[in-house]
Amino acid sequence: MLRLATLTENIRMALRALRSNKLRAALTMLGIIIGVGAVITLVSVGRGVENYIGAAFGSIGTDLLFVIPGSPEDMTSGPPTQVLQGNVLLGPSLSLKDLEAVKDSRRVPDAIVVAPEVQTIAAVAVGSEVVQPPVSGVEPGYDIAREWQTVAGRFIDEGDVVARARVAVLGQTVVKELFPDQDPIGAIIKINRQPYKVIGVLEAKGGGMGGDQDNHVYVPLTTAHNELYPLRNKAGDPIVNLLYIMPREGVDQAEVIEQIKTTLRAQHNINYRDEDDFAVFSQADFLAAFGAIIGAVTIFLSAIAAVSLIVGGIGIMNIMLVTVTERTREIGLRKAIGAKRRDILAQFLIEAMTLSLLGGVLGILIGAGGAMAIGQLVENFYPVVAPGAVAMAVGFSVAVGLFFGLYPAWRASRLNPIEALRYE
Repeated sequence: MLRLATLTENIRMALRALRSNKLRAALTMLGIIIGVGAVITLVSVGRGVENYIGAAFGSIGTDLLFVIPGSPEDMTSGPPTQVLQGNVLLGPSLSLKDLEAVKDSRRVPDAIVVAPEVQTIAAVAVGSEVVQPPVSGVEPGYDIAREWQTVAGRFIDEGDVVARARVAVLGQTVVKELFPDQDPIGAIIKINRQPYKVIGVLEAKGGGMGGDQDNHVYVPLTTAHNELYPLRNKAGDPIVNLLYIMPREGVDQAEVIEQIKTTLRAQHNINYRDEDDFAVFSQADFLAAFGAIIGAVTIFLSAIAAVSLIVGGIGIMNIMLVTVTERTREIGLRKAIGAKRRDILAQFLIEAMTLSLLGGVLGILIGAGGAMAIGQLVENFYPVVAPGAVAMAVGFSVAVGLFFGLYPAWRASRLNPIEALRYE
């Protein structure tokens, strides 16, 4: 084992050698800096994306279940195959009859809220100001399922749905764009050139799943089917895009999911051997799926970035071999006055590790700065520079220096002192 004084002296000699060749040392460390910086940035951004998605799903509501058209495999392989013929949608879909079946307390007794949604993009205008936010057709209970509150006016009620009323509830972004200096409650907006009365304004929700949740307009589901979303399934029933289902408190989600599946399989006349043409997911399912995808992508990209570390390690080996050649007389002199092989080995090995470690530290600083810069580009997105990632980067940097510095250090320790002193 090296004594502390000897170790300190070796580190001092290593730093002195690096200072004497600043440009060469900087270029040698470049591969380590890029590799460590890229790994830290990617891991930090990956952690930030996981937290961002978790917050986005959390903003949807607590313990919600989601029912969407298409088999569960479509969640990973892509959207279900749907063909549009006029106003008829061929392929997997959910209809108003499915909605009524799931609402039936005899069939799904443990669902306290069933909230449908259809969504389209429409031109929303006030005077000469025109925006094109998503416009959703919903029913009473949607605000409960999503845990949204109105800060002015009210949300859509049963009377609006029955009357197919032309009324609208606006998100904060739409209000800022169309009503920057006035109270929107009671005002008339035009959606696809048809007049709608503003009856409510939702609280600010910020970014979330699907983008800016405040850039949204909500109208009664029946009104949307009548004027904005005329699609039907092949049986002629109006279509819904998505069902939000809030289970009764204290009930096992698996039981509610089974009730929903049994009901919809009966509605769609699915044989017991055939696969579902719909999917029921919980928030935990979504988070697990997205987390697995993000984790795999982060690992893959980090592995690519780690190639820079290997390139940097090769650069360190190359420079250390040159250094051994340049300092042959120094090595011979040290051996002549009593330095042992292990002393020479330790000197050059510590020099290589110091070079690699300095590159790693600079890479960590640059990587953390890059992650924070990316965080500034996206609202409510906060990269996480985890201590574990920093420790891994430091350890890997030291390991690279140790591995790629071992051969040059061994070569230096094997030099014959007489031949080294004669070297010109």
